[in-house]
Amino acid sequence: ISPYRWAAAVYIEIFRGLPALITIVLIGYVLPLALQVQVPGIYGPGSLALALVTGAYLAETIRAGIEAVPRGQMEAARSLGMGYGRAMATIIIPQAFRVILPPLTNEFVLLIKDTSLLFVLGTTDDTIELAKFGRDAVGKTFNGTPLVAVAIVYLVITIPLTRVAAYLEKRAKRGR
Repeated sequence: ISPYRWAAAVYIEIFRGLPALITIVLIGYVLPLALQVQVPGIYGPGSLALALVTGAYLAETIRAGIEAVPRGQMEAARSLGMGYGRAMATIIIPQAFRVILPPLTNEFVLLIKDTSLLFVLGTTDDTIELAKFGRDAVGKTFNGTPLVAVAIVYLVITIPLTRVAAYLEKRAKRGR
């Protein structure tokens, strides 16, 4: 349906084109000031901004995965009498999922790292994020060790996820 396709294309182009930091500032500061619209909750503005950015990248990843499935698969399903929805749910999406699982995992790793950008929204004791915690500790101790500790924590979180992505990619290649 062309209006939905057009709206999706505009959304994807805007939020893939804007840096995540700019999106966070727009949602956290510009939206409340310009439109008097406040995103509810202490985590709301940051969560919404990261969801918008990540959603745009995920939409493209999923679209590419679906397009990677040969057209003959849909034709074969339709020739067996399946409707479009059933063919997508039982034939196309499962095949696309094997293709897109590694990039989805990589996108999740990027999302975890992008949380360090939320410092621009300001913090309270309840909302302090890891990188801000490290920067504050460096300011108090005049020592770089806290930032090294923060880097190690990010690595402890992200390295296993990247290993999972590599494993899934290898497994997907074997399954073809």
